[in-house]
Amino acid sequence: MSNEFTIERIQVRILDIPTIRPHKLSFGSIQRQSPVIVQLWLRNGACGFGEAATIGGPSWNEESPESIAHAIEHYLAPAVLEQKASGIEHLLARMDMACKGNAFAKSALEMALIDALARTLNIPAWQLLGGKLHESLPLAWTLASGDVERDLQEAQLRLEQGRHRIFKMKIGARAPQDDVAHVSRIARGLPDTATLTVDVNQAWDGNTARRYLPQLIEAGVTLIEQPVAKWNVPALRQLTQELKGALIMADETVCTPQDAMMLAREQASHVFSLKVAKHGGLLRTRKVAAVAEAADIGWYGGTMLETSIGSAASAHVFSTLPGAHHGCELFGPQLLVDDIVEQQMPIRDFALQLPDGPGYGLTVSLSQLDRFDRALAGRQPLHVDLGKA
Repeated sequence: MSNEFTIERIQVRILDIPTIRPHKLSFGSIQRQSPVIVQLWLRNGACGFGEAATIGGPSWNEESPESIAHAIEHYLAPAVLEQKASGIEHLLARMDMACKGNAFAKSALEMALIDALARTLNIPAWQLLGGKLHESLPLAWTLASGDVERDLQEAQLRLEQGRHRIFKMKIGARAPQDDVAHVSRIARGLPDTATLTVDVNQAWDGNTARRYLPQLIEAGVTLIEQPVAKWNVPALRQLTQELKGALIMADETVCTPQDAMMLAREQASHVFSLKVAKHGGLLRTRKVAAVAEAADIGWYGGTMLETSIGSAASAHVFSTLPGAHHGCELFGPQLLVDDIVEQQMPIRDFALQLPDGPGYGLTVSLSQLDRFDRALAGRQPLHVDLGKA
């Protein structure tokens, strides 16, 4: 390609966007999201957007919005500036040489690069990622208010609206027996048309999981995400092989293709939760998914509660993946009080509809970026409420 496809400029900003309600997880409660937004320009004038979001700052893993922005500005951007946009794998290799780890930061930059390249070619991003297999993705909704009646009202409204019939509950903050009682009450209140899954967020040890997961399955739970610590592969393997009536899904345990290979060898997971940020980008998400396909392991499209930018990018790569899948939970934009695009991806017939315009198919609102920009608003970094989980 000619010089007009050269990466010319990169801008990084941290946003702070409140959530519509407190979002409770095993390790704390969040009331705002702080996504890192990357804007990348090619010499031809094309502009692409990328995003990396964490759940609760650095509470989910080692990266925080501040560290992501720092890694991009000081290490990753210098590694790719003045390089040709067409060599995506080459650019990933340069980023790896400049900065070890930092998967979230790399994913945001790669996401912006693919968006700019696809817009230059006037094609949807999925065409650069292998081609679309799915026109839409069944969309889950997380019931994480912590209140039974409020959760059931949310679920009923989403069912009536035709938006969600897969519901996921975040547990692990309470005593296990209290979590089981809470989930059971929700399960009894849901109609037969709904599916219920739980995410323990690594909160239980192996013995706790072996004791209480059968009770959750008896209550009607069909998919169980990361019940034990990410390092506890022996417990994951035992649960995967011995539990009946539900599937075990790995999340924090499966980040790299090597993690995926290890879990496949150990037969320690029925399903992989795929998240573009933790895998280090769209191309590397496909590599993890390829291991899943080869090992007859299903996949689920996870979220880090991104805005529509990261959600649409994830939807594009998920739409290209073969193999058995269990839907997605790209509901991040719905959890935020406002978004940063002119129009969100539509939800119809309980499924997220994939946009087909150039790039990720969305128009980003520059005024909304300014509205939530931390630097412009003078806000401070997020501190997770660890005492009200």
